[in-house]
Amino acid sequence: MHTHCLRLSPGQDLKQALQTFAQAQALEAGIILTALGSFTQASLRFAAAADATVIEGPLELISLSGTLSRHGMHLHGAIADAQGRVYGGHVMPGCIIRTTAEIAIASLPNLRLHRQSDPQTGYLELVIEPLS
Repeated sequence: MHTHCLRLSPGQDLKQALQTFAQAQALEAGIILTALGSFTQASLRFAAAADATVIEGPLELISLSGTLSRHGMHLHGAIADAQGRVYGGHVMPGCIIRTTAEIAIASLPNLRLHRQSDPQTGYLELVIEPLS
């Protein structure tokens, strides 16, 4: 396992920055180890919702978990507003960094992660393949 540490800057979109990183590193299989930071706004899709909800900041990124590769990603996050209310859900484009985001990612060298349509769920679901 190889680890990467990133610091994102103000104005960056979290999801876009992570996809750019995965592409630049030719990452085949990665997992989020830890993340924290702040957003000016966050875009989360809550459970069973069709669309994302935009939450205006300032917000704190409390946690981030998920899988990522150059082929795509699936991220869930928890954020807190200035009153300490916590929101969690599927991370969508539009989570804009306010001051920083500090993220540690582990690369899993013997695997390839990608997504394909699952007829049972109707969603793009994780496919795990061993690399030779």
